[in-house]
Amino acid sequence: MATAKKSATKKTETKKTAAKKTATKKTASDKVEEKKPAATKKTAKKKDLTVAEKLDSLYELQRIDSEIDRIRTVRGELPLEVEDLEAEVEGLEKRIAKINDEIKELETDISDRKNANKEAESAIKKYKEQQNNVRNNREFESISKEIEYQELEIKLNEKKSKEAKAKIEQKKEILEEAVARKEFRAEDLKTKKAELDEIIAETQTQEEKLDKKSKSALKAMDPRIANAYARLRESAKNGLAVVPVDRDSCGGCFNKIPPQRQLDIETKKKLITCEHCGRILVPSEKED
Repeated sequence: MATAKKSATKKTETKKTAAKKTATKKTASDKVEEKKPAATKKTAKKKDLTVAEKLDSLYELQRIDSEIDRIRTVRGELPLEVEDLEAEVEGLEKRIAKINDEIKELETDISDRKNANKEAESAIKKYKEQQNNVRNNREFESISKEIEYQELEIKLNEKKSKEAKAKIEQKKEILEEAVARKEFRAEDLKTKKAELDEIIAETQTQEEKLDKKSKSALKAMDPRIANAYARLRESAKNGLAVVPVDRDSCGGCFNKIPPQRQLDIETKKKLITCEHCGRILVPSEKED
């Protein structure tokens, strides 16, 4: 009986402890729930932009990007021309170096053949001395064959040296032309680079500022609108994604816009695109 009472007491104590833990958990969750509305209040403060504000932001971004395009157009084809000239000058330098190496190889070959001829002449002189001391015809014929072989070697070396000299003359002519062309193109490159550096110096600071403004404006936009704008910019030849209505027509493709659609564009109640080119349309700019 005593044991049964003890176990019953233990069970009661366990239940009380569990009830306390549950109460503590509820209190903690209540505190968390109390904190949540504060966070909701913070997010509620962030106001959604109206359609009119979104359109104004888009048109302002288009103006910034159009100015960047204008600056880059001023440079024109100069950067590409400079790249092409740099590649051509580099190619000519490699060609000149290769021709010089080939000329050196031919000159080395001529020098080696000249030395070989000297050795052959010494051998002939030695063999002729030996001929005076031969004992029989067999030895004489054997030495005569050696002399003949050395004489043939001298003739072959002279022929090859002559051919090598002719090749050197040809390569020198080609080298002269390549050097003259390289100097001409290098001078042209210097002029073009100076022009490009001058243009960059005038516009670089302005372009960097505009580029930062463009990236900042694009980042602040709704991702879907930003992506649509970027796609339109890429597909349009002139980089215009947002255009005003000009003389009852689209400012991008110049197709006529119906009067009712023009009224919808003027109100800025919704984002409207051109039915023909897909560009985003904004009201025409009013002159002051």
